Amino acid sequence: MLKKAFIPYGGYYSTPFCRWQGSLANENSIVLAAETSKRWLESKDLNPGIFDYLYLGVTISQIHQFYAAPWAASLMGAEGIPGVTLAQACTTGTTCLYQAAVGVETGLYQNAYVMTTDRTSNGPHTIWPNPKGPGGEVISENWLMDNFNSDPNVGMRMIETAENVAKEEGITKEMCDDLSLKRYEQYTMGLENDREFQKRYMFAAEVKLSRKKTILVEEDEGIMPTSAEGLAKLKPLIPGGVQSFGAQTHPADGNASIIVTTEENAKELSSDPSIPVQVITYGFSRERKGYMAAAPVPASRMAFKNAGLSIADIKVIKTHNPFIVNDINFARQFDIDANAMNNYGCSMIFGHPQGSTATRLIMEGIEETALKGGGYMLWTGCAAGDCGAALILKVG
Repeated sequence: MLKKAFIPYGGYYSTPFCRWQGSLANENSIVLAAETSKRWLESKDLNPGIFDYLYLGVTISQIHQFYAAPWAASLMGAEGIPGVTLAQACTTGTTCLYQAAVGVETGLYQNAYVMTTDRTSNGPHTIWPNPKGPGGEVISENWLMDNFNSDPNVGMRMIETAENVAKEEGITKEMCDDLSLKRYEQYTMGLENDREFQKRYMFAAEVKLSRKKTILVEEDEGIMPTSAEGLAKLKPLIPGGVQSFGAQTHPADGNASIIVTTEENAKELSSDPSIPVQVITYGFSRERKGYMAAAPVPASRMAFKNAGLSIADIKVIKTHNPFIVNDINFARQFDIDANAMNNYGCSMIFGHPQGSTATRLIMEGIEETALKGGGYMLWTGCAAGDCGAALILKVG
């Protein structure tokens, strides 16, 4: 349990998320994240020179990935600081944030910057030499699709792990459709009053189309209108299964960043010093082979144990839910109402850029908790390889 690591209220942003092959499809995600961070810091009148260290979360390789973190630090205006590049699939943002918090807790840093980003569009195609292959044929991998479609440890597609959990728990397609519709309706809450909630944390991405033309991407792209009738018509992707396209997330592009610092510095950097945001604890897990969708449960239990809390103490829950089965199973295991989780948005609806997915969800959770008068919030989610993670924050 941590006591000294804080996030300044308002000390974070997320760009809109764009469905793959959309407006951000041709941007180097590292460059875009760094340049967006620089613009955001300027808008806050914050000097990048205040940071001691950069945690860069990126999971899909970009050109010059070898230099990723120190390069990104220079591009954002923090020329003199080092950094590390971390990748943990879908829980990357949470892991980066917690590692930065541990650094603050131990006195290693005063001000750490967590920059998370990914571009699933136009993913790299990796080729390795294979001298022993017939005719010297190469070994190749489509980084995104090949990994989505097969975990080398279990030989399964990710969606099959959700189906395994659904079968074990007796979850039906009707249950999946009902909660998927609720998640869409919760997302639209964030669009009310001219996107009042989203504007609490969202910052536009700037894309240069040519020397003379630049556009601002100010809203999520690729959100699919959802209805009960539409979901009912969609067939399960696996014969005999329960998960349709309408009950799972989609690849996306975007970036999100967050400041982690001391309590004293957080007050100075905060847009509202009366709302402290404290990093409390972290949990992690690895489920049985082929049961990735169940991994948030043991990770959350570990976080609760570390913090001396229970699910009853949590005011706001945000999850990375690539499959709606994740949320149904989580709610069952903790005996809570699945409809009460993920107000204002979730990755099943707005998409999944991997590196920045958890980061956006965490800031949405902070804002919702602040609106509710403060309390504890939980973020939890699964990650490739049947892994899971959880993070507890105290807001206000």
